Amino acid sequence: MKRFIDKVKSVPRYGWIFGFVYFALQYGMYRLGDFISRIIGTIDNAFAPKIAVIDDAIPLIPVFSFIYLYSYIFWICGPIAASLTKKRNFINYIAGLSLAYVIGFLFFVFMPTYMDRVQEGLMHAADGPGLWNMLLRTIYGADGSALAFNLFPSYHCLISLYCYLAVRKQEEISKGFRIYSLVMTVLICMSTVFTKQHYFIDIIGGLLISVLSYIVTGKLDPGGRYLKKHGEAQSDGPETV
Repeated sequence: MKRFIDKVKSVPRYGWIFGFVYFALQYGMYRLGDFISRIIGTIDNAFAPKIAVIDDAIPLIPVFSFIYLYSYIFWICGPIAASLTKKRNFINYIAGLSLAYVIGFLFFVFMPTYMDRVQEGLMHAADGPGLWNMLLRTIYGADGSALAFNLFPSYHCLISLYCYLAVRKQEEISKGFRIYSLVMTVLICMSTVFTKQHYFIDIIGGLLISVLSYIVTGKLDPGGRYLKKHGEAQSDGPETV
């Protein structure tokens, strides 16, 4: 317990700030994308990105609603964990995640997608008894109820993968946490389709945008440029996790 408390105390203030600010930002951009698409009329051309042979074969598993909701905690921890790595990595992480957010936002505005939960039989299925079905009803109710928009790309997959990419090669982060981040990313991606919040192609879109943003940011290296400009060593950063 003392070791955990020491780790928490070692988190820089900017780690906490970015953790909560970027959590709010993803929600804000998701809602703003929907709002703008309605104003400019692109929502009228929304389509369902369903691949029937794949999506109809994926069952609804209500217990994954817990994983789906837990992802929000995981996302807050992403910038916090990244702030414990070198400054160069943290700056690149924030820049890349921002780029991924913007790309996803542009899809929400100009290429909106939807899912008719009534047609898919989900509203009736979620009326079942038990905690997991209750959580599922809560998720649906907070996201359009019978008709959900902005499925592609899945922000759940996009953000979760980027949280893992931020720490996967960082020696300051324990191997256990890196494995945990990978496992959580996989489980969260699974939860998006097992809760029927997304179609399968939404996972692919989210992951591809995340990887693309990571590669582009790595090439541009804004973290390295910033440190060079300010005369700081590129290895600067907290030494403990």
